[in-house]
Amino acid sequence: MSDTSFTYAVARVRSKELGLLSSQNLEQLLSAKSYEECLRLLQDKGWGSADSGLTAEEMLAQEREKTWALMRELVDDMHLFDVFLYTNDYHNLKAAIKLVCTQGEDFGLFISNGSIPYQRILEAVREKEYGWLPSGMAQAAQEAYTTLSQTQDGQLCDVIVDRACLDTIYQAGKDSRSDLIQLYAELTVASADIKTAVRCANTGKPLDFIQRALAPCDTLSVSRLAKAAAEGMESICDYLSATNYAGGVDTLRQSPSAFERWLDDLMIEAIKPQQYQAFGIGPLAAYVLARENEIKTVRIILSGKLNGLPEQVIRERMRQMYV
Repeated sequence: MSDTSFTYAVARVRSKELGLLSSQNLEQLLSAKSYEECLRLLQDKGWGSADSGLTAEEMLAQEREKTWALMRELVDDMHLFDVFLYTNDYHNLKAAIKLVCTQGEDFGLFISNGSIPYQRILEAVREKEYGWLPSGMAQAAQEAYTTLSQTQDGQLCDVIVDRACLDTIYQAGKDSRSDLIQLYAELTVASADIKTAVRCANTGKPLDFIQRALAPCDTLSVSRLAKAAAEGMESICDYLSATNYAGGVDTLRQSPSAFERWLDDLMIEAIKPQQYQAFGIGPLAAYVLARENEIKTVRIILSGKLNGLPEQVIRERMRQMYV
């Protein structure tokens, strides 16, 4: 599909952007006296459905489905958005492997929005027919299943699958003609690598474990990051100070959650120029990311209200909005 073929789709997305939550809307949610009042304010904004008995998670799930329903309406080839769904696919792979290995039951482990149906992933693992899966996933599925069944090491199983997921996202970015999707893939992998390095440093993981967990990308040297992680948090900060992520080092010294917020805001800043593009897949992809960011921020506010957290604590975790 040529860039000009998205003209109508971009116009529709522009109208939908008018309904995105603004900073002022977030302030209204923050000022709400209770969790229930937050839900009512969101319903007044058109979130969820007419069912006043919705839980927060049901409302957020409906909002995510609205986003994908819009994309299905606007775009013939939904595979253009697969890069945003691979995380769900690989989550489902981990769930399937653990379900089969433990001979357990599915209690809502799977996510419905993926690039392939989760039922196919589960059946492939059950039948050991890994060839039914995409090539990158097939290899990871076989290695992770063998690892878990032989060693019962759930953490190593997760590392194998998570690394395969990042490699898949990164390759999709490299294969895409969209600058935004390339940027999304780069920032997603780099963000995941940094967060993994921090967790490994905090838990004292050995160098070989860290090296196995980190996925290559252009804006980081995973060998240097892994070495820094094996040495400790201050070494990570020192290394990052010489990278594209130097601006987040002070927040990383504050806390991992503050740094995660900085990374999310970096993504939003990077996609904001798509608001001024009239053609191409970029504005549609940016809208999908904006909605995910919006849903994440609303979840933070609702969780804070439900648990009685002070307003300032909630505010420190809120993300920057796209509009």
